[in-house]
Amino acid sequence: MNRWGKGLLIAALVGVVGMAFRVSWNALKDVATATGADETAATLYPFVVDGLMALALVATLVLTGDARRFALRVLAAYTLASLVLNYVHGLVPELHDEVVDWGRLADWDPANWALVLLATSLPVGSIYFGSDLVAKVLHHRPIEHPATTPNQDQSAETYVNRSTADLGVSAPAPITPTLAPAELEAAPAVSLVKPTGAAESARPRQATGRVPDVARSSRPNRTADQLLNEARTATADWTDRELTAEGIRKAVRTSPAKARVLRETLRAEREQSAGTAEAAA
Repeated sequence: MNRWGKGLLIAALVGVVGMAFRVSWNALKDVATATGADETAATLYPFVVDGLMALALVATLVLTGDARRFALRVLAAYTLASLVLNYVHGLVPELHDEVVDWGRLADWDPANWALVLLATSLPVGSIYFGSDLVAKVLHHRPIEHPATTPNQDQSAETYVNRSTADLGVSAPAPITPTLAPAELEAAPAVSLVKPTGAAESARPRQATGRVPDVARSSRPNRTADQLLNEARTATADWTDRELTAEGIRKAVRTSPAKARVLRETLRAEREQSAGTAEAAA
């Protein structure tokens, strides 16, 4: 609905409420006069009842949660009270006359006492409930939701719709060649004795130097030919089924990669020897 339509709707609502207030004016004024109010008080009495209804209606549009439910209860209570007083005004013709028996709103005494109590308590209730509603409205802090711009929504949707193929794949780390034992730096010596004082625990540990020759491995670095000769000797009486990379690795004590190379080399030699024997036969 555009602004012109909203303005027309509000104007129509104000007109209907104003006419309804004028219709209820006579009834509430006569009831106030019957309960002992003077001319000025009787004139202001309709504002006390119907005016608080309008205030409670505005509060329900502003407040939230428990405060809004409280405003709705006040609106319902005063609407019912105004309805009862207007109904009594229509049932008792004596209230329309200028001379009325004060304090008499019904012929039956219990009903009359209840109606007088209702009519006289509405001004006091308007002071209490009206002040409470105004305080709640003034202390109300609406919850502000962060506004999202179209660019943010578009970027979020683009990110969700991206396939995994578009995501970056991390490159594998470069393989660093393994250094020979002689080229490795000696690890710092770790003391197994617990320090006896705070000064010793705070002092940094220092490296003791290179590893002594006695502590190094006695097995020298073997070349590819040396490994192949050792594998030939160790697997000379093995069958083709027993010739596996794991068996060669354990026999010559080498790495799995070198053991696989040795396995393929030995199998190729055996196939070549078998083919030569068949050709000679």
